[in-house]
Amino acid sequence: FLTAVIALFSGVFEQGKFARYIGILGLIIALYVSFMPECSFFDQYKHMYEYSANTALFTKLSIVTTLLLFFLGGFAFSNHRSHQSELYALMLFALCGGIVLFGYQNLVTMFLGVEILSIPLYVMAGANKTDLRSNEASIKYFLMGAFATGFLLFGIAFIYGSAGSFDLYKIHDFGVANTGNVMFILGVLLILCALAFKVALAPFHMWSPDVYAGSPSLITAFMASVVKISGFFALFRLMTIGFAGVTHEWINVLGVFLIITLLLANVMGLAQTNAKRMLAYSSVSHAGYIGLVFFGMTSLSTYNLAFYLFAYALSTVGVFMCLIWVEKLKRETSFGAFKGLAKTEPLLATAAAISMLSMAGVPLTAGFMGKFALFSQAMNGAAFLVLVAVLGSALSIAYYLRLIIAMFFFKESTFKSSEKVTLTYNIVAVFVIVAIIVLGIFPDLFAKVFGL
Repeated sequence: FLTAVIALFSGVFEQGKFARYIGILGLIIALYVSFMPECSFFDQYKHMYEYSANTALFTKLSIVTTLLLFFLGGFAFSNHRSHQSELYALMLFALCGGIVLFGYQNLVTMFLGVEILSIPLYVMAGANKTDLRSNEASIKYFLMGAFATGFLLFGIAFIYGSAGSFDLYKIHDFGVANTGNVMFILGVLLILCALAFKVALAPFHMWSPDVYAGSPSLITAFMASVVKISGFFALFRLMTIGFAGVTHEWINVLGVFLIITLLLANVMGLAQTNAKRMLAYSSVSHAGYIGLVFFGMTSLSTYNLAFYLFAYALSTVGVFMCLIWVEKLKRETSFGAFKGLAKTEPLLATAAAISMLSMAGVPLTAGFMGKFALFSQAMNGAAFLVLVAVLGSALSIAYYLRLIIAMFFFKESTFKSSEKVTLTYNIVAVFVIVAIIVLGIFPDLFAKVFGL
């Protein structure tokens, strides 16, 4: 939060370009602190916010992802010279909201986390003020987000009205004792719908293709990675602690959401001609795969969720890095714009290709290990859902391959050889390639690196 404030004020002195370095420094310090043994500072706020091992793990994941995106920011925001500092500060404020969602103990804290995460996103989506699609993205996201917030508050009111408490553990005890309470179940379903909007589960995903396509590409990458991590862990925490007593009431509703998500998103992904919209539908489909974590729950479920989200976030950074560079040169993101990229920028194209193969779940990638863990867990509780997810995965390979073919299998390059990608991008590309392949071959390294 302090880093965000300092980054914001760096713009006052016309030093917006330093906001990025301030952000990187602050994130590295925050990452270092998150690796320290549990601090007693949070004990006094335990009834509102609990800094547990899981909170620390997901905090580390989101900080690492944000750090990678900040490294890409210098080139991505080069046409936002006048308000660079605001964009970096807003990304950090949104990250603060995400971190609140990793440890909330109370529905009020959860609501604050969701809003701190969402409000900066509404602003960032409209950062390209002269672009109509960016304006549309911002207003659409804001209006739909306001509806979702209404659902969330209405649900919280029902829960409080029936359980008489905002505390997750007291809500859990009430749910176990009163499984048939209609007001309570209605509150649970309303909150489920609101959070399904936040993580873009169909049929609450309608905003995501337009918002993803209209927002600046770096912001889209932030939405698809950090916001996904925050939203999913918030949903996971709420459903497995607060509403675990009435699981049979909501699990089937969630199952229906997942089936619609997996089939609709992958079929719509096949119909796209624009890489950015394709990645938006890809992001929706991944919400469907991640949702399988609620079925056949075991003691390893939280770890499986963390591993999958990190593998997906890495892949998102890898693909969007390539997309940002192409969009900057070509001013468009159709599949045709990527033709022959591998001839001039082999490293960038390879990072994007390996990232998409990881998203598709091809063996020897981190994405495959993540999917394998979630699918094998869900087999115990919902074999039919796993079948739908495998079918969705098979469909997704087709639209990822279209982009890979455009980059690698065109004889002539449509890029001028004088346009070279920056050193930072090459370093991030190497990091993404190595991380995806190493985690695919040695998945246990994930636990070692993040201190589990």
